[in-house]
Amino acid sequence: MIKLGFVYLLAGLVFAAFAVLSARDATNPKRWMNTGFWGLFAVSFLVGDWLGDLGNGVLVLCMALISGLGGLGRGEPDGSPEARKLSAERWGNRLFIPALVIPATVLIGTLGLQHVSIGDLPLFQAKQATLISLALGAVLAVITALILLRQPVISPLQEGRRLMDTVGWAALLPQMLAALGAVFALAGVGKVVGDLVTAWIPMDGHLAAVAVYCLGMALFTIVMGNAFAAFPVMTAGVGLPFLIVKFGGDPAVVCAIGMLSGFCGTLMTPLAANFNIVPAALLELKDRHAVIRAQIPTAAPLLLANMVLMYVLAFR
Repeated sequence: MIKLGFVYLLAGLVFAAFAVLSARDATNPKRWMNTGFWGLFAVSFLVGDWLGDLGNGVLVLCMALISGLGGLGRGEPDGSPEARKLSAERWGNRLFIPALVIPATVLIGTLGLQHVSIGDLPLFQAKQATLISLALGAVLAVITALILLRQPVISPLQEGRRLMDTVGWAALLPQMLAALGAVFALAGVGKVVGDLVTAWIPMDGHLAAVAVYCLGMALFTIVMGNAFAAFPVMTAGVGLPFLIVKFGGDPAVVCAIGMLSGFCGTLMTPLAANFNIVPAALLELKDRHAVIRAQIPTAAPLLLANMVLMYVLAFR
């Protein structure tokens, strides 16, 4: 049976390779910073279970210290921009084939292989079929790219490492902020939010509860930078006690549209650096907030539409 540990092992080995390649990159003036940063990240995936809470906490603090002391550097990529442009023109739309392998594998794995068994053992660990399929899709995409483009085996790791160097510490944000949301939930922040809301806003109707929950999801996401961090706080404070328990809303609808409302906040905050700041850096835009400015006119009406949908669908 393929378990989630396979995904962690794969990710750990990839980041360990990034660390080794960083150490060997003489063109990067901060190569040892990069080596330490990606090496510690690899350790978190490979032996995080053995380190325990304290060990993992120290590891995260060390990574924050490395990043805070001077950030991560970037080496010079192999090949000139002209050569890359010629290669892109040569392959054209076929370059999208490896990228399309990933969603195809996830779809097949989640819908077709989730219930497949070998003897008495299921092929995939229960409830982890999507993540395992995503990892397998990434592996198949790399193999497809190597065959199609006829590149050296080391090329995917080199290019992946350079992409991570460009993204920098922001690559860790989804994982860290999701963990922060869990910490907030365990600390009882959701209850505090619920008490504050009921003290200032009369929650005596569906419409008020829907507006508070959806707007709260968006605002908390803007503050925390990640909808997954905002979700346990707002759901524990407003969604569960009011929309679901008090007014009898459909939990699936409330939670799904609540997350979509949070994603509207993601589109509007620089704290979601991996979504909004990194693309501007990769595209070398002069205005680092250009992505956010372009997304706000879409995010605002989407948030309003989410509130309408929840009001209509959750209480049918």
